[in-house]
Amino acid sequence: MRWHWTLGLLCTGCAALSRGLDGDPVDAEPIPTVEKILRVPLDEALFTTRRLLEEQRLDVFEHNDTNELFSQSWEIGVNVRGNRTFERYMVRGEQVGPRQSVIRIFRLQYREAESAVEQQMPEPGSEKTNDHRYVHERDPFARETFENVPTLDGFRLRRGIRDLPQERKLLARLEMVPSLELVGGKASIPVRDVKVPAWGPESADAPPRCGDAVQGVEPLLVAGQTVLVADPLGTRELPDAAARMLCDAAEKKLPVALALSVPSGDQPALDEYLASPGTREDLERLLVLSAFFRRVDQDGRSSAGVIHLLEAARRLRARGHAISLVAFDSNGASGNAREEEMANHLIAFRQEHADAWMLVLAGDVHVRTAGVAWDSKFEPMGARLTKALPSSPVKALEVGFARGVHYACRFNVWQQVDCDVHGINPTAEVRQEPDTPRKVLLFPGPGETGFHGRLYLGPLSASLPVLQRAARAPETPAVTHGADATPAVPTAGKPSPF
Repeated sequence: MRWHWTLGLLCTGCAALSRGLDGDPVDAEPIPTVEKILRVPLDEALFTTRRLLEEQRLDVFEHNDTNELFSQSWEIGVNVRGNRTFERYMVRGEQVGPRQSVIRIFRLQYREAESAVEQQMPEPGSEKTNDHRYVHERDPFARETFENVPTLDGFRLRRGIRDLPQERKLLARLEMVPSLELVGGKASIPVRDVKVPAWGPESADAPPRCGDAVQGVEPLLVAGQTVLVADPLGTRELPDAAARMLCDAAEKKLPVALALSVPSGDQPALDEYLASPGTREDLERLLVLSAFFRRVDQDGRSSAGVIHLLEAARRLRARGHAISLVAFDSNGASGNAREEEMANHLIAFRQEHADAWMLVLAGDVHVRTAGVAWDSKFEPMGARLTKALPSSPVKALEVGFARGVHYACRFNVWQQVDCDVHGINPTAEVRQEPDTPRKVLLFPGPGETGFHGRLYLGPLSASLPVLQRAARAPETPAVTHGADATPAVPTAGKPSPF
C-alpha cells in the first residue's frame, strides 16, 4: 500500500522547566482536581516519559518488577559537605485500561544529616481506595506517600511533590501532536459486505438535526463567503457545529455548499446520495460507490460524524434549500501538489457558484491563509484560495476546545501508524473554559498563521469510522496494531450516533 503522511492538526506547547522544591511555586496554574487519564498504553506512556527526562540530560533507571522510573540525582545549589541537598525524579505508572494509563511524576528531595521524611498532606477529601476508576474519575487529585523509595547513600529522603510542569510536558508529547491523513490507501471492505443495519428509522422527509446554536456565526453568513474550518478529525463536535452552520445559512435563503476532504473522484457518489431519499439502502450504496469510506486504515475524515453531516445536508435539500456537496481532496498527491489540487477544485466550484456560501472542512494546515513556519516553500490550500479569489471573501477559523478524545491516526513511539481513539489536548491559546457555549470568535485581523477567528467546540469526543474492522481480541498495553501489524479482516460495521 502506498501512503502519504499529511498533517491534519498541528499543536505545539511545552511547560517551562521548574526549579528546586524550595524555589518558586511549581506552576501558576491551579492544581488539578482529578487525575488525567492518558489515552495510550502504559508502556508507551513510560517510554515517552523516559525520553522526556533523558532529553534533559538525565540518566533514567527502571525499578525492578514495578512500573517506576528513577532519574539520576543532581545537587541543588552549592553547599558544604554535610549540608547538601540533592533531587531526583521518580515516575509511577499505572494501567487503568487497555489503552489508558496514568503517569505521576514526582520531584524527590534528599538532605544530608536529616533523619525524618516530611510527609505530604493529602488534599481535603482525598481518600485511598482500590477502585482505580473511582480514584481517577471521582476523587480529588491524589497526593502520594513515598514508602519503599530507594535512598541515596548518605542522604535521607526529605520530601517529594508532584511535578506538574513535567506532567504537562508529557501531556503535550502524547496529546498535542500532528494527526496523519492517509492518502492513497486501498479499500478493505468487500462491496458485498457493506451493510448498515442500524441506520436511523426516521422518515425520508425528517427535518435536519441542527443542534444547539453556534454563537457569533452571523457575520460569516454572507453570500459568496468561503469559510474554512480547521478540522481536528474524528470528532462528533465539529460535524455537529458544521450542521448547525449549514442550517443557519439555509435559513437565510443562501445557496449553500458543503466541501469535504473527500477525494474528488467520489463526487458522483456524494451527488447521488444528496439527491436520494436517504434510506439505509441509499447510505449503503454511497459506501459501495466510495472506496474512501472503506479504506484499510481510516484517519477520521471518514467518520460516522461526517456521514451524519452529509445526512443533514441531504435533509436540508429535501426541504427545498439549495444545497451542494463538493469533494475536493486529491486521490493520491502529497505536499504542494495536493494543496494545489484541493484549491483548484474549490476555485472551480466558486467560479460556477459565485453567490454560494461555502463551508470547507479540512485539516489545520490546509485551511491556513498564510504560509507555515517550518517550510517556506509550502503553500497551504487556504493561502492559494485567498490569492485566487480576491473578490470572494475567504475566512479561516481555527478550533478552540477543551481536552477530550478523537479518532485519528498518529505515529506511536515505535514509529508505527496507530489509528484509534487518542487523547487531544489544546494549547493554552485555544483552550476553552468549562461550561462555555460553542461560539465563533472573530479576530480584528488575521494572525500570523492566517486564521481570522476561532470556532469553540467544547470538550471533544471521538467519532469512529462509519465502517469499522472486525472486532479484535482484548488489547494489552503492548502496541499490536500499527502500520507494521497485520490488519484484522475488516467487516462492515454500523454508524455510531456520531
